[in-house]
Parts: sequence; structure tokens; C-alpha cells
Amino acid sequence: MNLAAANNQALADFSTVLIYSAMAVYVLAFVGHIAEWVFGSRSKVARTAGALSPARGAGAAPADRGAAAGGSARAAAGGGTAVLDRPTVVTRSGSARADVPDGPGAAAGDARGDLYGTIALALTVLAFLIHAAGVVTRGLSVQRVPWANMYEFSTTFSMVAVGAYLAFVVARKNVRWIGLPLVTTVLLDLGLATTVLYTESDQLPPALDSFWLVIHVSLAIGCGALFYLGAVGTVLYLFRDRYEGKLERGGSPGAFATSVLERLPSAASLDKFAYRVNAAVFPFWTFTIVAGAIWAEAAWGRYWGWDPKEVWSFITWAAYACYLHARATAGWKGRKAAYLALAAFACWLFNYYGVNMLVPGLHSYSGL
Repeated sequence: MNLAAANNQALADFSTVLIYSAMAVYVLAFVGHIAEWVFGSRSKVARTAGALSPARGAGAAPADRGAAAGGSARAAAGGGTAVLDRPTVVTRSGSARADVPDGPGAAAGDARGDLYGTIALALTVLAFLIHAAGVVTRGLSVQRVPWANMYEFSTTFSMVAVGAYLAFVVARKNVRWIGLPLVTTVLLDLGLATTVLYTESDQLPPALDSFWLVIHVSLAIGCGALFYLGAVGTVLYLFRDRYEGKLERGGSPGAFATSVLERLPSAASLDKFAYRVNAAVFPFWTFTIVAGAIWAEAAWGRYWGWDPKEVWSFITWAAYACYLHARATAGWKGRKAAYLALAAFACWLFNYYGVNMLVPGLHSYSGL
């Protein structure tokens, strides 16, 4: 082995060490998020039951009605969001349901004062930096972009997902609630990457040696990471919507469900978040498919050949198109739209894991 090859192997090994180190810090962040949800401030919890009380309005005290009116005025002045003892905000539901306040886990204002949440966020930032260093080092070891096989795609994908979450936090978006499911999923993704999907660092096969690898695959990674954040919002929407519906019917959810779900944004906020993310990402997914077709013509002499990867990319595109079209024209909101959005994301997951692992095709050189 010559000196250059030895240096490259040393960088690849160091990259693996960094990925494992990032996983260790993600575990600590996971514990921090659990502590935040279990032991966080209780003073900001349990507003939803009051907002959805059947007696709300008619039986409210004059002072309460005045506060509600003030909140409505502030909502009109501030674009539809009223502030009730920051960072709790009221979001207008798309249904006939009463206005429901967001829980403390939604916001980035006073909720940052919770010690456990602050620690969890700091650990997530540290883990992201180590994770990014591992991805960059992997690229340096092979002197190319680090997403030419499933191991590299997975490590880069989870890094981008965490980076997108942190970008939302920096922009002071109400996304603190994503932290726990995100860190959990990243640990599962990296665990799968380092055990099942791991591939030794190597040079590109001829079909991948193209500048379209940078454009097409980076777009696929970015779109998948943001589709994932939208899917998290959709799943949590389903839980929160059921919780709000039970309260509205006069039911009494268990103490654990109340403690957890009260910390989430309202169902309307979660539904809006998921829709906006999916709608914003969809044009980029469209261009991802177009870029793949252009690359296919350069590599294989045809734009479209019904390869399994091409087919499932189109199925994913069609599923998200149906979701967006249904919401825009048929008025689908709420649970029906949520199920359609999750079906679309399931298509994306199968396109990556299922097609690569189970279905032979022209993309089989991706590491397995």
C-alpha cells in the first residue's frame, strides 16, 4: 500500500470513529430530550382542556372573555397568532374546533429556560458538528462527495436532517418538539448504516463518475431529509388531533398522554407545518427526478428505462402530488390528508431502502 492509499484509509477509519462518537453524543441528547419531556416545567401545561371545554365562551368569566378578545385582537394584528403567556400561542384550527394553544414544546422563547431542553439542544449541536466532520472526512478519504453508496447516503441524510432542524431553531421557528423523534431516528439510521450498510471507502464506478452525482444525489438527500421532518409533523399531528378530539368530546386522556401531548403544538399548527414543508420541497423533488433522467441519458443512453429506482421515484412524486392536489382542490385537510402524506413518505423510504436492498436494477451498485 502506497503512502497516499494509507493516508486515505486512515481518514476513512477516522471518519468511522467520528460517526460512532456522534452517535454517543446523540444518545446523551436523547436522554436530555426525555428528561425535558418528563421533568420539564409543568406550569405551561394543561391549557388545551380549558380551550376545548364545552363551557368555554358561554360560561367564561368576564375577565376571561376580555383576555380572549385581547388575544383575538393581537392575533389580527400579528397575522393570526395570539400570544398567551409566551411562548404559548393560539392557532386557529381548520375545522370547527375552538382555538387551541400550542404547548411549551413548540416554541423557542421562554421554553429554552427549561434546563433539560437547553442541554439536549446543546448536545444535539455538538453531535451534529461531530457528525458533519465524519461525513466530510469520509469524502476526503475518497476525494469525492460522500454519498456514492448506501452507507454514505445514510450518514449524509441524517446529518442534513439534523442540520435542517437546527436551522429552523436558529430561525426561531416553533420546532423544539422535533428534537426527540429526530434524535431517535438519527440513532436508528446511523446504527443501520454502521452495521448493515457499511461499505469500505472506494472510488466511483464509471456510471457514477459524473458531476450529476453532486446535483442529483444531493437534491435527493435534501428532499428526503425535509420530507422526513414533514412526516414527523404528520405523525405527531395524528396523535395530537386524537387527543384534542377526546377532550372536545368531554373525555379524560391518561396522565402520560396529557403530559406528553400537551407539550406539542396544536393539531392545526402541526398540520400546517407538515403541509408547508411538503409543498416547499415538492418542486425540488421534481427537479431531482429530472436531473436523474438527464444523468441516465449520459450514463446509459436513455432518459427513462423503467428501472425500479426510476419507477419508485415517480411513484413518490405522484403520491406527494396527489397529497398537495387534494389539499388545494378537494379541500382535504386533517386526518385524510395526513394518511396520504404518510403514504407518500413511505414510498420515499421504500424507494431508498426497499428498492436498493430487495429489487435488482441499474442502481444496484449503490453499496449492497
